[in-house]
Amino acid sequence: MKAISLFACGGIGDLALRHTGFDVLVANELLKDRAEIFKFNHPKTRMIVGDIWEKQAEIISETHRRLSGEHLDIVFATPPCQGMSKNGRGKLLNAIRKGSKDKIDIRNLLIIPTIEVFLHSGAHTLIMENVPEMENTYIPNPNKDRDLVNIINFIHQSLGSDFFSSLRVIDFANYGVPQSRQRLISIFTKNAKFKNHLELFGSLFPEETHSKKECKLPKWRTVRDSISHLPSLDASCAENAKHEFIKYHYVPILDKDKYFWVSNTPPEKSAFDNQCINPVCRFDDNPTHSSRKNDEGINRASTETPLYCIKCGYLLPRPWVKENGNYRLMKGYTSAYKRMKWDSPSSTLTRNFSYACSDNKLHPVQNRVLSLYEAMILHTISEYHFEWKREDGKKVSDKLIRELIGESIPPAGLEKIFSYLASILNDECIALTQSIQYPRQLCLF
Repeated sequence: MKAISLFACGGIGDLALRHTGFDVLVANELLKDRAEIFKFNHPKTRMIVGDIWEKQAEIISETHRRLSGEHLDIVFATPPCQGMSKNGRGKLLNAIRKGSKDKIDIRNLLIIPTIEVFLHSGAHTLIMENVPEMENTYIPNPNKDRDLVNIINFIHQSLGSDFFSSLRVIDFANYGVPQSRQRLISIFTKNAKFKNHLELFGSLFPEETHSKKECKLPKWRTVRDSISHLPSLDASCAENAKHEFIKYHYVPILDKDKYFWVSNTPPEKSAFDNQCINPVCRFDDNPTHSSRKNDEGINRASTETPLYCIKCGYLLPRPWVKENGNYRLMKGYTSAYKRMKWDSPSSTLTRNFSYACSDNKLHPVQNRVLSLYEAMILHTISEYHFEWKREDGKKVSDKLIRELIGESIPPAGLEKIFSYLASILNDECIALTQSIQYPRQLCLF
């Protein structure tokens, strides 16, 4: 089976394609640093570096050249999500209010060259990954001046009536990934086998393999399951912040104030909720940090959360800012400086997972953030042969590693989806037996 990959980044998602039996002929990535990592790990794939708007013709011609008369099965595309995600949308709204930005994020328009490449590639199926907000994203309609069109509707209109679709918001924790990461997977196809399966079962997605509560399915893989066996680290000093032998098992050192806040943060809590540490007081009922939506629907953190103990007046170990010798509470959300839960999947690993102030990124019990190695485990990269090396021999920075993890899909979860689709294409009975619901009906009697 053959595929091409658009917005391929460093090739983490493509691990799933390769391990499912797809030959990725051609890939495209805008940024050279990321493409170099892709080329090292996927040497048989022809990587075309540059803007997809400018590289459309080259991608198509190289695809047909490498096909040598054979047919292409899948175009896999993961366009940027910053213009669609909650964080990106919030920043966009603020910029619009200030008059510094247009209402339409041009990154959302990358769907246009994606569709062009797909239609000219000859592939029968387009698979896209993005944030759930993609379903509610609008772009200017290229076919109608001054008109906006829902991006999913635009795809349907562009592909025509021969194509059918199966869309689902996936939490990859439900596919055995020790990380809660929700993504919209969109499948558009004209393949007869996919069409028949979709008509018969209503979906092109496999049954979930894990669940929050252990019932008929194994329980979610948790942070404890994944990283509790690793040697301890501590962010107070360089000597304790790095393991001597485990590559990438190290963390940034926290400054004195941050370490003070973190070291006083109990399990599953945020440093914004820390209580009085005055030994003669120890009052533990100071109001905790909260947030709520304002009249415009934007989530705002409380400005009334106390920084001093309401009983004794002692400075609480909560994130603060010093201004002219005075302290005030740092502006931040309830999930900042917060510990992960041992017995749940990790929160979504963003490109900022090495920052203590990022959402739910503190280690469950140790005074630090996650190490790069722990992130690789939670993202399931460690389950594959993947090296953090570049084809040009240059060093791969920690920053680039964080970006590639934060912007990619956990390959072990994605592999389950590709494996299911491959089983349908190969006429394997797995595709049918996983979807039969009769045992549930029999349980009712």
